[in-house]
Amino acid sequence: MSSQFHVPQSKADADPRRWVALAVLLLASFMNLIDVTIVNVALPSLQQNLGADPTQIEWVIAAYVLAFALGLLPFGRLGDIVGRTRMFLIGVTAFTLASAFCGLAPSIEWLIFARVLQGLAGACMTPQVLAIAQVTFPPEEKGQAFSLFGLSSGLAAVAGPIVGGLLIGANLFDLDWRPIFLVNIPFGILAVVAGWYLIPRTPGHPTLKNDFVGIGLFGIAIVAMVLPLVEGHALGWPTWLWGLMAVGLIFAGIFIIWERHRARLDQPQLLNFSLISNPNYLLGLLITTIFASGVPAMFMVISLLLQSGYNFTPLESGLVNTPFSVGVLTVSLFIGRLGQRYLRTRLALGAALLVVGITWLDFIIRGLGDSVDHWTFLPPLLLAGVGLGLGFSGLFQSVLAGVPPRDAGAGSGALQAFQQVGGAVGVALVGQIFFTQLAAGFAAGNAPHVAFAEAAAPAIVYQIISFGLVVILVPFLKIKRPEQGGVPAAPPVVVEA
Repeated sequence: MSSQFHVPQSKADADPRRWVALAVLLLASFMNLIDVTIVNVALPSLQQNLGADPTQIEWVIAAYVLAFALGLLPFGRLGDIVGRTRMFLIGVTAFTLASAFCGLAPSIEWLIFARVLQGLAGACMTPQVLAIAQVTFPPEEKGQAFSLFGLSSGLAAVAGPIVGGLLIGANLFDLDWRPIFLVNIPFGILAVVAGWYLIPRTPGHPTLKNDFVGIGLFGIAIVAMVLPLVEGHALGWPTWLWGLMAVGLIFAGIFIIWERHRARLDQPQLLNFSLISNPNYLLGLLITTIFASGVPAMFMVISLLLQSGYNFTPLESGLVNTPFSVGVLTVSLFIGRLGQRYLRTRLALGAALLVVGITWLDFIIRGLGDSVDHWTFLPPLLLAGVGLGLGFSGLFQSVLAGVPPRDAGAGSGALQAFQQVGGAVGVALVGQIFFTQLAAGFAAGNAPHVAFAEAAAPAIVYQIISFGLVVILVPFLKIKRPEQGGVPAAPPVVVEA
């Protein structure tokens, strides 16, 4: 940190506004997280209202998480360069405007584009939140401050589906699904105004530089590999889509070569080459991507199954999903007490609970008849929610335990980026299975509830396989003891319920 900014070492010399400033940071973080959870509940409504096809519905989710993933690393570094408070305020302002664009979208194409802007704005805001808190609180208060981020994330997970269902069900001013985005506007304005006056100004480091070539190469590689996954079933998998995926792999290789070149010249890298050449960290990236790919797609399938297949209202659908979020919140209330203990055990046990819970849920879906008893969804979703909260509490710390302290910031940022890439990939793969099976069911003349149930069951098998793979891979992660090198605190759990 620049010498121009005072980093407090005790309560006595800390900024007296720090807790009020933390409330502003939590408000912005909560606004971003609850927006993620609300959207899944609204998918059937906006599909009907905007006449969207299945691929476009996938893009409503994938566009956001992909843009968010691509923006996390460069915007995080830009905050270091120009000042984190400035970037935070810019990010919240942009997120508020993008939310308005989403709520006013006249077409599905407009909405997808607005979701890209919203994802980029979220990526501009999110890295600054934890970074500002890190330098605002003295050491003895940091644990308490960071625990509030986990609690906020859990509350957002619980509130999102319910608030989304209430807003859509109320049909305010005959706006249907639009208030789920428009509700961000007053909270965003409040966060910007309060943040301007209350959040301490952290200075920038103009001597730092961003790796713009690396940003471009990384972006091309990810988009070229994810785009075919989303569009493949709609286009019939033409040859050029396979070629595009090959191009993505080629650019991924070029990106690695470029980062190695930058490292040899001792120049800034988007992803430190020391991490790229660290086998344990690469295994951690793989586990993170697989783990994060499971949840967003699962709730896309459940929401479509309940609302389009069984005529649940958005509120009823949100309430069915709530036990999952309650499970995450329950874990977040006490897991911080474990600190850095039992990291791999928590990760493996969490993934195992997800396997059991989702297998149970898949069994229930396969046995559905003409109606749904929503109470049967409660136990498996609650168990899976506990698994996610437990698994994520150990995921980042387990992976970062083998990262040298000098690379901890870059390592954490890259993990969050690959977490979001995993979400986009999961939506694309599960969407392929679900919508292909759904089309086959309708072609066979099945009733809507039968077609949706027969499509949802095999689609959810992906989650069982992905979390099972995590259980298998976790033992190969090498964990350092705390005294061998500090492990950064895990970021808040992002739940897409």
